[in-house]
Amino acid sequence: MASNPDFVQYIVDQCSGAGEISARKMFGDWCVYCGGKPFALVSDNGFYIKPTEAGRRLLRTEDMRPPYDGAKPHFYIDDVDDRDYLSALVRATCAELPAPKPKTKKR
Repeated sequence: MASNPDFVQYIVDQCSGAGEISARKMFGDWCVYCGGKPFALVSDNGFYIKPTEAGRRLLRTEDMRPPYDGAKPHFYIDDVDDRDYLSALVRATCAELPAPKPKTKKR
């Protein structure tokens, strides 16, 4: 089941206090970026953040779930209505994630 684009936009808006947030549709789900760095997925109208120790310290409750069959578990974020909480969680998570690899030019 695909995610509702309105829900994806709501997640982008709720996380916007952390920086430049965008989402891109990928393989039927959505990848969410902060400053070009992928940090989360939206799948079946659920919000999943990549697990980091910094993020773990900020979680209100830790709920690890795979966003889709065969995926590694991510933090499942049930409370998507608290903008300040989400922004803090995104900032902490992204600070710990590596920078995206530069794209190679096709020949």
